[in-house]
Amino acid sequence: MDETTAHFKGFFNDMKAIMNQLDLPVLEEQVNALLALRERKGRLFVLGVGGSAANASHAVNDFRKLCHIEAYTPTDNVAELTARINDEGWDSCFVEWLKISHLTRKDMLLVLSVGGGNAAKQVSMNIVKALQHAKEIKTLILGIVGRDGGETKKLGDQVLVIPALHADWVTPCTEAFQAVIWHALVSHPRLQAQKTKW
Repeated sequence: MDETTAHFKGFFNDMKAIMNQLDLPVLEEQVNALLALRERKGRLFVLGVGGSAANASHAVNDFRKLCHIEAYTPTDNVAELTARINDEGWDSCFVEWLKISHLTRKDMLLVLSVGGGNAAKQVSMNIVKALQHAKEIKTLILGIVGRDGGETKKLGDQVLVIPALHADWVTPCTEAFQAVIWHALVSHPRLQAQKTKW
């Protein structure tokens, strides 16, 4: 077996193993929470950085269009995001955006992150500060994260941790599974309000 074939075989075997280890009861809890959010006409705020920011944007589209849930992500407005980073700093860019959006306990936070944020190591502090604010005002926190879940797992209410099976593939596997998971959520028969085109 050549190196390329070995790589793909190993990578996809890990993906299959991760799929078999997902905590499905957590996903059912997330479905119930999202249904309750829609019923009370709350808003879904999706947070992510890097590849997870791109996933957040796609997820917002799907939750709005397919599930009829009012959803937003701060990374969709690059002008406001970069102005906040430039003028106030990276750490506060999400929490200040949430404050201007008048985040309440009626709303919900969904964090997409590889590490989940780490206050001790000062990693993804914009996510950490947003989590702390949401916790203070009793906003429900959902997450799809990797590694050990980080601050999202510690502070969140219903957090799915993608198992980390191979150290070199934590980021690609986590970000790939974020897409798999939110697509599974928006396709759930209890949650999906509008069919996809195809």
